[in-house]
Amino acid sequence: MSGRLRGIFITLAVSGIAFIVATPAMPVDEDRLRGASNTTADWLTYGHDYQNQRFSTLHQINRKTVSKLVPRWLYQTGIAATFLASPVVADGVMYLSTPRNDVVALDAVSGVEKWRYRHEMKADKLCCGPANRGVSLGYGAVYMATADARLIALDMRTGAVKWDIFMAVPDEDPTETVTELAEDDPWRKQNVTGSSGLGANMAPLVFDGMVIAGVTGAGYGLHVDHESGKELGAVIGFQGSFGRRGYLAAYDAASGKEIWRWYTTKQDGWEGEWRTETPDGAPLYRDITAEKARVSQYADAWKVGGGSLWSTPALDKELGLLYLGTGNPAPQMDDVSRPGDNLYTLSVVALDAYTGKLRWYYQQVPHDLWGYDVGSPPVLFDVKHHGRTVKAVGEASKTGWFYVNDRVTGELLYRSENYVPHRNIFRPPTEEGIVIAPGAAGGTSWSPVSYDPATGLVYVTGIHMPTRYTVRERPASDGKPALRYSVLEVADEPRWGVLSAIDTRARGKIVWQTRTRDILVGGVLATSGGLVFMGQGTGEFSAYDSATGEHLWSFNCGAGVNAPPITYEIEGTQYVTVAAGGHNLFGFPKGDAVITFALPK
Repeated sequence: MSGRLRGIFITLAVSGIAFIVATPAMPVDEDRLRGASNTTADWLTYGHDYQNQRFSTLHQINRKTVSKLVPRWLYQTGIAATFLASPVVADGVMYLSTPRNDVVALDAVSGVEKWRYRHEMKADKLCCGPANRGVSLGYGAVYMATADARLIALDMRTGAVKWDIFMAVPDEDPTETVTELAEDDPWRKQNVTGSSGLGANMAPLVFDGMVIAGVTGAGYGLHVDHESGKELGAVIGFQGSFGRRGYLAAYDAASGKEIWRWYTTKQDGWEGEWRTETPDGAPLYRDITAEKARVSQYADAWKVGGGSLWSTPALDKELGLLYLGTGNPAPQMDDVSRPGDNLYTLSVVALDAYTGKLRWYYQQVPHDLWGYDVGSPPVLFDVKHHGRTVKAVGEASKTGWFYVNDRVTGELLYRSENYVPHRNIFRPPTEEGIVIAPGAAGGTSWSPVSYDPATGLVYVTGIHMPTRYTVRERPASDGKPALRYSVLEVADEPRWGVLSAIDTRARGKIVWQTRTRDILVGGVLATSGGLVFMGQGTGEFSAYDSATGEHLWSFNCGAGVNAPPITYEIEGTQYVTVAAGGHNLFGFPKGDAVITFALPK
């Protein structure tokens, strides 16, 4: 961001102090959280409400007025790193987590800091980088899951630590990290990093006196830096028992004591049904005979089977069910040491919110070889199916389809038209290398969608980034056995992003699409003003007509906008806020800003 723009923002923030209006704080209690979907002023949870719809009925900023939208204030965190967090707002105060897990409380009108918690990492290495998705509120506390695998409760008024527990011990690694590639491998001389180890980056879910959060880092894939150092070069998965076992857990909101835990890898029957097709009928091209021959050799693969949890679950408070997406099996891509379907990885899962017991699962991709984590937060809505209204759960998948399941039974109701191109999908990696789309970044990554209950349209950010998958082998030498491994590399082909409006009432028909220059990672916000807000890695933060996809407004934030925006209202003024800090994995320019927009006074 230029010095001139920074100076303008600082002036705006300071001058805004005069407009602060004292508002009596209301407790963020159980009733208020359950009714979050009905509020217009606040943004109380990561997904705005338990349904994860990320939709607001605010409409002061609309198709006619959005062209006048201007920055009202900017807050700089001082930490320029991958910035993915979505703020929450209650009673005129914004709560936001930064990279490396600081938490700030800001006056939501002026951007003036009220307090700041500074996090000290207790791990020397982080499995999954410093980024996180955000915080949650409830019972007088701010809750955060951290990159060093801790869960922390802070006092909402002061930022003082109420309790601080370990969800996992991040440096406790039951496997040896393997980094030695074949001598003729072009990536051998580059910086190879990574190991098994657990962290956490989802915004927790607060419900019924519990704080619910899951761990990441279970999937085991080594990252190789690109020569330029500006983006990921490759990901490598080694044959062998490398990885950890993912899980979601519920903790007592008052004390941090664990209440229940559900593991993402199935102890008995991890092999599943040995599917030759996905449940919706796409061929998987598996060699089932060869896989079954390896079962006895790798009978305990589930113990390090992966299945990271990347995003905040959705909750049906009437059914008492949680809905979450699980990550890829471990080791990533290379499948020799994990025969079978690898349950419950790459699944949409329903759990009893009070006990953590499994109700149903739908495995989108059995026996994954491509890194197709179910990473985007599930979203809840109702649809008509065979003449009756069905409670549904939707999921924007890395496969480039939007899946809609019955949220009571798990039955697949339909999948949408593919909203990104498909090429060689579900083909296995080869020695020669095969280019597959969607690639490892997916059709949709972790980015949340937005659902408009008035129209039934769901807005999805898409990625077209073809990836080359190759199987390689390090020959036996110097007493070391031969070792097979798989490599994914971003193909040297055009890549781009696409914003899609998908009609959930027309069985997933695409209503419109708008293509962007760069891939889309961050998420969307839709409002009753007929708008969809979305950021890009270029730094552009934009508004689109929700009915047509027409571009209506943009502002360049000076760093990649790779976080989902929110909106809220205070004293009759609607605000829109987004973090602009870029994304190191994709080479998007880094920054440290949180920017809030409003119409001119």
